[in-house]
Amino acid sequence: MADVVIVGSGPVGLLLACELRVAGVDVLVLDRLTERAPYSKALGMHARTLEVLDQRGIAERFVEGRRRAPTTHFAGLRPLELSAFDTRHPYMLLIPQAETERLLEERATELGVQIGFGAEVVDLAQDSDGVDVTLSDGASLRAGYVVGCDGSRSTVRRLLGVDFPGTPATLTAMIADVTLDDPPAQPRLLARFPGGQAGVLEFEPGRYRAMTIEFDAVADRDAPVTFDVFRDTFRRISGADHGMRAAGEVSRFGDAARQADQYRVGRIFLAGDAAHIHNPSGGQGLNLGMQDAVNLGWKLAAAVRGQASEELLDSYHAERHPVGAAVLANTHAQVALSRPGHGVDALRDLLTPLLNIPEVNRAFTGIVSALDVHYPIAGGHPLTGARMPDVSLKTSDGDVRMYQLLHRARGVLLDLTEDASLRTRAAGWADRVDVVPARPAGTDLDGVHSVLVRPDGHVAWASPTDSALPDALSRWFGPAVGSDQTAGRS
Repeated sequence: MADVVIVGSGPVGLLLACELRVAGVDVLVLDRLTERAPYSKALGMHARTLEVLDQRGIAERFVEGRRRAPTTHFAGLRPLELSAFDTRHPYMLLIPQAETERLLEERATELGVQIGFGAEVVDLAQDSDGVDVTLSDGASLRAGYVVGCDGSRSTVRRLLGVDFPGTPATLTAMIADVTLDDPPAQPRLLARFPGGQAGVLEFEPGRYRAMTIEFDAVADRDAPVTFDVFRDTFRRISGADHGMRAAGEVSRFGDAARQADQYRVGRIFLAGDAAHIHNPSGGQGLNLGMQDAVNLGWKLAAAVRGQASEELLDSYHAERHPVGAAVLANTHAQVALSRPGHGVDALRDLLTPLLNIPEVNRAFTGIVSALDVHYPIAGGHPLTGARMPDVSLKTSDGDVRMYQLLHRARGVLLDLTEDASLRTRAAGWADRVDVVPARPAGTDLDGVHSVLVRPDGHVAWASPTDSALPDALSRWFGPAVGSDQTAGRS
């Protein structure tokens, strides 16, 4: 019996598996494919995703040797400046999804994750103690929990009967990885033309991501698409093909936007594209899913240990569903702002100067990069619910970054005022929460006495404004050792 079975071995499933294994959970990943697809697919990794990888000490694996874009965009309007945020990763990393999957699988293997290819799930049956998983070859296995990370056509979601409401596609987009004999002087993804959008972006030396969008034309997403069709479409929209030659897969997609009504049904959860789909405007999809995984992983690990209340497990939906809904909304807006036409031209002309205002630019940057995600956690301090910045700290063991303290995926209680009573008050959670006396190396945390940081890097409690530290510890990390409380298990 596996503690957790994850269905789907894409970036979301693999990162979730890594999160669970770091926390000591026995996890099995199943995928209906017989081998990993070599296609690049998603190309951009945003700052917040890089931060969560940094929180586990593996960000450099992804960053090393890769191109970094210092800006992002909203519907191709004025560049959004990532340097406006307090982050050690003020850029968008250009990395093909195939490489992201390779690196995550490498990490998962190091941690002892079992991955089974050619294993198609056809039935799920849950009871109060676990979930029975049936495979297409007739084999079955038992799991404590199951997570569907199996994409937009999720079998897990279908078997659960979870509704997937939303809006249908209104356009046809195609992407291809190509080489160019005559690249444009200023490659751009995407440029607007009367017939749609087309553009190229160099993500590796001599290798370009090319993309086209035709509005109000919806193709059958299952119909095969060839490189010749893509090149002809690119030339028709933009007037040139830049000596384009095939270098990889050509794929087609639309702007359908749908979101699962429920991210949790008992012992079964949905994450990534199984929970939400949308147009990839701003490169948010892969990032949204990977951040789902980091939010869910530590909570599910607590459930396996018997330390998670129903409230903690339900907080996955409560926190991530609104984030997903916001991404669907902003991608709808970006599609509308990208359409051809005089009215849209006028609207873009009106909005572009507004993005020159630093506060407006920063707000839009936070939306696309997910650096502005703030969970609805009760508390009086402004930090509560926000991502904890990666501040430099001075400890008795030397200088350390905040994110280094999160490498073990445990809670961290920062004692910034040498409050001797803090360790005593947190003693009942010493098996789950590290108390770290420290001094900020700068002024980033002026006025903060102590901070409780969850394993996903979000602040659960902060002093002096918030009170009742034991209540916060119990809510997020379960009952204290020796407590007569019991942790509810679904």
